[in-house]
Amino acid sequence: MRIVGLTGGIASGKSTVSGLFRSSGVPVVDADLVARDVVKKGTPGWRKVATAFGDDILLENGEINRSRLGQIVFSDPAKRQLLNRLLAPHISSGIFWEIMKLWVKGCKVVVLDIPLLFETKIDRRTKPIIVVWVNPETQLQRLMARDGISEEEARNKINAQTSLDWKKTKADIVIDNSGSIEDTRTQFQNVLKQVTASLSWKEFAFSRESVAVVLFSLFIGAWMLHSRI
Repeated sequence: MRIVGLTGGIASGKSTVSGLFRSSGVPVVDADLVARDVVKKGTPGWRKVATAFGDDILLENGEINRSRLGQIVFSDPAKRQLLNRLLAPHISSGIFWEIMKLWVKGCKVVVLDIPLLFETKIDRRTKPIIVVWVNPETQLQRLMARDGISEEEARNKINAQTSLDWKKTKADIVIDNSGSIEDTRTQFQNVLKQVTASLSWKEFAFSRESVAVVLFSLFIGAWMLHSRI
């Protein structure tokens, strides 16, 4: 199986590219969706976060107020790191099982959509790595328009994340989303061809088909040996 890493930054357009993969029939594991599942009321992740941040981040129904929690961690790097440490094991486990489900179905290529790809070191498990990049001014303006926030608030959110320019240097493939959606779609078509190209021998060795061949060969070998005995 080929596990493709997809990352970017806030208001970079990563979700747009992720959607293009889905519409092209390539399965996507969304780390943000996994993260929401691991903090649902009653889960171990929920208990850790509620204990660490207190009842102030809980809604009346007991679920976590994601907006309130986001405000806290965006304004305090130490608390952001604490939240990441608390949830990282649960999110990694959730991602692993989502990938395993797709492997069992026989999927040969899966895209892992994860904002903290480099920060969590998951980039070591993905190839190629795609970074959705956007120039700083466009990122700022899009974030202000999307969230209806001031320039100062937008800059604080952007600065709380790893620089897109740094991520760009670590990418195997860069999609420049600074222009129109048509420009992005054109770039995406070229990327799609690369991502869905034939698997390497190493990638094929971990595919469901390869494992099935190995198991079948072992079964035949054992049967022939038993027949001779």
